Parts: sequence; structure tokens; C-alpha cells
Amino acid sequence: MSDPVEPETPETEPTPEADAPDGEVTAEVVGAEAAEDEAVTEEPASEAPAAEEPAAEESAAEEPGPEEAELTEPAVETAPGEEAEPVPVWMQRRWQVTAGIAAVFLMIVAIIGSLLWSLPLNRALEPLSSPVLILVADNGQPIAKRGSYKEAPIDARKLPKAVPDAFVAIEDRRFYKHMGVDPLGIIRAVRANAQAGGVAEGGSTITQQLAKNAFLTNKRSLRRKAQEALIALYLETRLSKDEILSRYLSSVYFGEGAFGLRAASQRYFNKSPEDLSIGEAAMLAGLVKAPSRLAPSVNPDGARERMRVVLNAMVETGAITKAQAARAARSVTIAPGPKKLPTGSYFADWVIPQAREVTAGQYGETIIKTTLDPQLQAQAEKIIRTKLQQDGRMLNVTQAALVAMRPDGRVVAMVGGKDYKESQFNRADGERQPGSSFKLFVYLAALRKGMTPMSPILDAPVQVSGYTPRNHEGKYAGREVPLITAFAGSSNVAAVRLAKEIGPDAIIATARSLGIREEIPKDLTLALGTGPMSLVDLTAAYAAIAAGQAPITPHGLATFTPPVRPRPLGKAELAGMRQMLSSATQRGTGIEAAIPGAFGKTGTTQNYRDALFVGWVGDLVVGVWVGNDNNDAMYGVVGGGLPARIWKEFVSYAVNRDNPKPVAPVEEELPAEEVVADPGADVPLGPDGQPLAQPPAEAVAEPPKDTPADPPF
Repeated sequence: MSDPVEPETPETEPTPEADAPDGEVTAEVVGAEAAEDEAVTEEPASEAPAAEEPAAEESAAEEPGPEEAELTEPAVETAPGEEAEPVPVWMQRRWQVTAGIAAVFLMIVAIIGSLLWSLPLNRALEPLSSPVLILVADNGQPIAKRGSYKEAPIDARKLPKAVPDAFVAIEDRRFYKHMGVDPLGIIRAVRANAQAGGVAEGGSTITQQLAKNAFLTNKRSLRRKAQEALIALYLETRLSKDEILSRYLSSVYFGEGAFGLRAASQRYFNKSPEDLSIGEAAMLAGLVKAPSRLAPSVNPDGARERMRVVLNAMVETGAITKAQAARAARSVTIAPGPKKLPTGSYFADWVIPQAREVTAGQYGETIIKTTLDPQLQAQAEKIIRTKLQQDGRMLNVTQAALVAMRPDGRVVAMVGGKDYKESQFNRADGERQPGSSFKLFVYLAALRKGMTPMSPILDAPVQVSGYTPRNHEGKYAGREVPLITAFAGSSNVAAVRLAKEIGPDAIIATARSLGIREEIPKDLTLALGTGPMSLVDLTAAYAAIAAGQAPITPHGLATFTPPVRPRPLGKAELAGMRQMLSSATQRGTGIEAAIPGAFGKTGTTQNYRDALFVGWVGDLVVGVWVGNDNNDAMYGVVGGGLPARIWKEFVSYAVNRDNPKPVAPVEEELPAEEVVADPGADVPLGPDGQPLAQPPAEAVAEPPKDTPADPPF
């Protein structure tokens, strides 16, 4: 009988449990077995014998797996009684930190790459945003030049060999060897500058200069240099050396407003860059260092000295021989430049934005024909200057403005101040209170409401909603007067009463229909012109009455299409308004401006800060303003005084020169049933609006002492 076969046991390393004496089971084993029994109900049974499980668990406990090893803190030896210092998170998860840093780096590289890739490579070849504009008057006479000069791009491969050689020799000798940034060139520049004790040589390559000219500013900073280097490296990967050189030569600045080699060749030698000689190429290459200071037109000696430096550099690089350099230095002739033109004037500054809208994206010089009349402009400047010299000190008037236009809005003269060289601020286009010249809109609104020039209005002291307007010097008719009389005498109280009757909204709507764009007060003070507006816009509104249609858009370009098509004004309102404007000039506050066929209105603001006269004769509409920039009060100057005299002298000159056709009497335009004689038409009025031979007036109560100073009239 054979012995019983004992079950095979796995060959495992002895465990603490195996070494324990028979009958003794450690608490750990009991706990492990209990845990196993519980786990059996939750997990599928293992195919391995149960006897292997404790050994496997112990082995796992002794040798942690890879995942547990990553989560296990490194052992740190500590002295007895001391707690272990916590390990930083970045040391616990090094692979995660490394991956995060790499992701951020790749993201930054991707963003920079996308930005560089989107750069317009042909920007250096595009026209300038502000090309040269030559403004000419209506007779073709040049009056101003503004902007920078740039011609069409050049192709470096089609130039004489000496031309690119000159620029490479003086600006970037290692141009064909580096990749946009030249470390050797930077070291050489640092050494040269240290020896010179200042900036004697630059370290930027031609590619870096192109990057700066096309995409960056001239501001010197480390940030800009870093951007410049980065863009230069990018350009070298996208463009060939010839393409880089072509873009550089097409955009670099050569002084006198000339950008690009083609513009500089035309400006200084009156020839194309394909025809440049060695000496001419060297002179142009020398300008890049200091174009404004070395421009041949302003500093021929400095330009020639710099040319010789470039020729020597060309000899050193082997581009030419010494004999060629000597001959080239003697063969350069600088062409005389074009006649100098003013860069600005009040009219030029005003019309340039209009010209820019129709000339963007063009090479070379663009001639723009304007509406300016040189004779009228010269006469306007002369009259303003003379009147201020004669009366300015005595009346405390330091500035004046004048704008003259045709009824269709063509501006033929503009004076924005006493002297453009002293102050370029255009007072003709600046906003000031118009005073009683705004009453044009009040009375026109009344006519549109069905009133006529003979409709009655009370000319007596009034207080409306706490507002107490006053007539000039406190003079009132003390009775109802026709609208035409109140308008001619510029009665403030009548205008406020009229504004209250028809409402501010109707007046504002009327002003808007005549082209006024500025903000207008919505209370009754608007009747006296308390809302600032420009003299140009105000004069254009009067031009609408002269033209019989509105709105009139003031403009300075000979070729012009109005943004809004004017619409004819009503016959009755037009005839009535013209009748009142004629009355104001022939017998009212504007009598100082009276000439045959004149229409107009005075305006004076509170405390004599502004004085205006606006009106027309024939086909010439003129607005005049006088005052002070610091808003100081003038010495009793009213619209019917100095402004009216300036207006009359200027308009008289134009009438005598042009002999415009006389305007038909306005009464003929009125419907027969509306022609009513003005009872005061045979009584001339003074500048204060009162009859010069006034019969005894009824006693009128004095206005309260706390009323404001004389408001506009």
C-alpha cells in the first residue's frame, strides 16, 4: 500500500506566518483571511489556490507597483520626535509639471507662429496711407502740399549692380550670409560704439530694418529690438534675399518726404532708379543713416561727404575699384527740387480730410483741384489783418474769422484767424455761440407754422419759466410789432415769445433741415443762439436760403457729390425769410453792411464775447466772426459793427470784381395775398434795433435788477 500523495504547494519564500509555531495564527493573518472572505462575495473567484493569496498580498505590500510608487512620498530621515517636512507638489508629480510646462511653451510658440504667419509680407510695397496731395485753386494755381511721397515698388534684380551693392556695403555687408540677425555685426557695432563713446554704428541688418519700417515704430526699446529680430528671422524663412532687398529699397526713407528708392531718385536726380550712376547710388545709400539731415536738397555738402564714405565701403567690399570710386565722386549732379509750397493753411487744413477720402491707396503725387478763389482768399486775409490792426486794440478784439461760399456750398475763401503761422486753430470751423444770427431758424420755423412777416409779436419785457430775456440796452417797443420789424431790430423778447409759441422742437427741426449738426439747447434760450456751432455750418444754413434749397453741404473739392440731395424750400417761407433778411440789412441792426441786394443778420453774444454778421449778395454767401480766444469781452462790439464792416468791404470787392446779376426784389416772390407793406419800412433802425427817428414811446417798466446781462441780439 502506497503512501498518500501530499498536495503540491507553491514554492514561495517563507513568510512570517509560515514560520509561526503550529496552532498560533497572527492577528494579521486572521484579518487578511477575514478580508478575503468578504471579498469573495464581491469579486469573481481566483483560479489560483487560496494558499497563494497571502503570499501575493505580502509581496505586493513589500514591493509597491509603479503607480503606487509615484504616489509614495520619498523617505526622509528625521530625528526622533521630529515630524517630516512636507514634500513640494512639483516634486511629487514631476512628469505632470514637465508636461504642463511643455504644453505652455508649445502654445506660446504656436501663437507667435500664427501671428507671424499672418503678417502681410507685401506691406512694404503698398502705397502710403497719407500720400502726397498737391492742392490747387480753382484756376490751377498750387496752394499747398501735404503728405509723404512714395512711388511704385522697385525690383532689385532690374537695378544696375552698383545700386544694391551700395546699400549692402554701407548698411549690411553680411546681408547674403546671415539669416536676418547678424551676431558678428552686433559685436562689431558694440565695439565701434565703445571706441567712439557713443552710437557710431548700428547692428541692425537690412532685414531688421525692413521689419521695423514695415511692421514696427521707430521707438527705441529692447522690446522693439526683440520684435524686430523675431520678425526678421521670419521674413528670411518666407522671402528670398532679392525679395527682401526689393521691399527694403521700396520703403526706406530718404528725406524730404520721399519714401522708397524710386521716389528718392525722382526727387534728387529727376530720373528712375534703373538709370542711377554709381555716385548717385552711393549718395542715396548714404542718406539712410540720417535722411532729414543729409538730404541733398538741404545739405548738399553733407550728402557728398557721406557719399564718399559709401564709395570707400564699396571699394572695401570689392564692389568697385578705387578708380571707379574717384570718377563716381565727381559725376553727381543734384537736380533742383520743385518749388516749395506751404504745407498748410486754414483752408488746406479744412479740405485735406475731404481729399484723403478720395485719394487713399495711390502712389506718387496726387493733384487735387479745390474750390478756392485765390483772389478772394487774398482779399479776405488782407481785410481781416487790416481791420484787426486798425481797430483791434481799441475794441479789445484779437481774432477774426471769415468764410465765403457759393449758394451750392463751394467754399471760395476761408480765414481762420489773424495769422496761420502764429496759430493753426481754425476759428471758422470752431464752435462759438451764434447769438441772434440763430434767429434765422426761429423765424423760419414760425413761417413754416403759417405765420407771415406781418404777423404780430409783442416787443415788451417778459418772463417765461423763470427766464427773463432782455433787449439790448433795455429798449422795447412796448407794443405788438410785425415779425419783420422784430427781426430787423433783433428783439430778444420777441424771439423768446415766438419760441415759446411754436416750441423749441420746431426750431430744432428747422435748424436740422438747414444742415446744422451741432447740439442745440431744448429750452427757450435757444432762441438767442446759446448753442455753439461753427461759422462754416451757420453760413451754409444762410446759403440754403440764398439757394432756395436745403441742406447745403459746405465743401472744398471741385469734384463733389453731396451726401444728402437738397430739397427745394417752400415758396412762401422762402420769400418771407428773404424779405426779413433784407429788412435787417437795409434798415435794421445790419445797416452797416447795407449794399444793394444784400441779405443778412447780425449776432452778438452775452457780454460782447462774440459778434457776427452772416448774409449774401448775389451768388456769394459770407459769414464773419470777431472775438477773443480766451473769451474775454470786447468793448461794446456788436454784430452790426466791426463784423458788418468787414463783411461789407469784402463783399463789395467781390461785387465790383464779378459784377453778379442783381437779385430780383423779394416782394415779387410773395403770393399776392401775402404782400403787406411793413409799416416801419420807411423808418431806418439803428444797430440797437430801434428807429433812428423814434416817436415818443409809451412808458415801459424797467426790467428787474437781478436779470442777466444783455443777452444776444
